[in-house]
Amino acid sequence: MRPTSAAASPYSLLREAMARTGRCAIAKWAAKGKSHIVQIRAVESGLVFQQLLFADEVRNIRELHIDEVAVSEAELKLAIQLIEQASEDQYDPTQYRDEEKSRILAAIEAKIAGKQIVAPEPVETATGAEVIDLMEALRASLGKKATATKCKTAAETAPARRPSKRAAAPAQPAPIRRTTKKSA
Repeated sequence: MRPTSAAASPYSLLREAMARTGRCAIAKWAAKGKSHIVQIRAVESGLVFQQLLFADEVRNIRELHIDEVAVSEAELKLAIQLIEQASEDQYDPTQYRDEEKSRILAAIEAKIAGKQIVAPEPVETATGAEVIDLMEALRASLGKKATATKCKTAAETAPARRPSKRAAAPAQPAPIRRTTKKSA
């Protein structure tokens, strides 16, 4: 949100004080009939609200019961080298595109233009994960120049399967959940 002209002075004072101290603020914020917890931080010439999660919205990592396995120094060195090679100093939101939103907007435009929109047949996905040799994958990644930043999901990397002959239930879209709100 943009401050009104009457609020420009206190807004600038708060932003400058937060920038100089390196501090951020945690606040309650209500929108669309729901209460949110937000972090307010100073950026360039404004303040940004970033929505945080309440405790009941965060799953405790201990509930996952992840087996801890010792890693060798060679594996660790290779993994660190890969991370350093693929790292960027800053996040640039212009490098990323909301592909789902683009797909939906294109379908809306096609519908407005009078084209018939047909939903694709649901694709059956693999139920188990493919086991890969992590060291070999890391070595192969280091051999290539890091150009892509998109992580593929298990569904994207799983081999395609033929649809079963029994009637498949229609695919349900994943619920859309906004986790951040920004304002400058």
